[in-house]
Amino acid sequence: MNFGRKLGYFTAFILPALVITGYYLGGWWNFITVVDVFLILPLIDQSVGIDTTNVPKEKVKIISNELYYRFVTYVWTWFQLAFVGWGFYVIAFGNISTWFAWAGFILSFALVTGGVGITVAHELGHKKSSLERLYSKILLMTVSYIHFYIEHNRGHHVHVATPEDPATARKNETFYTFWIRSVFGGYTHAWKLENERLRKKGKHPLNIGNNMIWFTLLPLIFCGTITTGFSLWTGQFIWEIPVFFFGQSFVAFTLLELVNYVEHYGIQRKEVSPGRYERVTPIHSWNASHLISNFFLFQLQRHSDHHANAIKRYQVLDHYDESPQLPAGYPTMIIIALVPPLWFGMMNRRLEHWHTEHQNLKAA
Repeated sequence: MNFGRKLGYFTAFILPALVITGYYLGGWWNFITVVDVFLILPLIDQSVGIDTTNVPKEKVKIISNELYYRFVTYVWTWFQLAFVGWGFYVIAFGNISTWFAWAGFILSFALVTGGVGITVAHELGHKKSSLERLYSKILLMTVSYIHFYIEHNRGHHVHVATPEDPATARKNETFYTFWIRSVFGGYTHAWKLENERLRKKGKHPLNIGNNMIWFTLLPLIFCGTITTGFSLWTGQFIWEIPVFFFGQSFVAFTLLELVNYVEHYGIQRKEVSPGRYERVTPIHSWNASHLISNFFLFQLQRHSDHHANAIKRYQVLDHYDESPQLPAGYPTMIIIALVPPLWFGMMNRRLEHWHTEHQNLKAA
């Protein structure tokens, strides 16, 4: 893989640079990252177009094992921790005095911790390495969504494109209805999965070995410790820190749920017998092989191959022509998803075509 493509994965660091720049310029400049992600990036993405090239099969193993690609995600993990620390510092000692500066800062901050950070956590959480899995949990802690580590790997990837999966949007379901089911249903299901794991080991779910207890408490402990430390330092309670932390967390995991909504909207696997479904293949997720946004998102948009081969590393994910294709990259599609009539008008026709071509299901 050429040097230019390798360097492309570092473009994600442009976003935190914009957040920092916007903060120090002040005022409405805090929205500069939002403008970049949802206006400038989509325009560049559409003009550059899609990239359907795949890594040659004889090179997949070599490129999969290259340390460089893991190094990028490791650097991001440590960088995000430092970035969140900087966020706490400027909230405690900086000057964000207007509501629009607050809104711009939190939205922009979440585009980093959620838009990129959760993407990196998703990549690392699928790997066998204990270090990578630890990094995944650390990143998810910074957005108060560590249960995603359990639900995504042991829930979503098992039940995707079936009625049992809370993270698969139904046809004609708005994002807002989906958000409620996916957020609360995913959290509840993660508890169920973890309780079942402990029962199989002969342990009671309510014990110190239940990961969901820790995954629920750790963001509270993290934020509480930071708030206490800064409050003692300044000699006054800094209530803005928990507002900032949980505010950016809310926006970050909402971005994740927007991506979930886009990735799986309306797709259904055939039920081959009661409660059993055909295996997941590259036709069971929406795909987007837009070159530029895939650099920012570590090829997450090649989602069809990811679900068919979850263990594959991001740098060797394949494009499949037979996968259902999104008309634009995620930055564009998640904005459209926020406007249900626009979303349904754009996607239902494509979904019906998918049903006809691949599932032979009667359109609802």
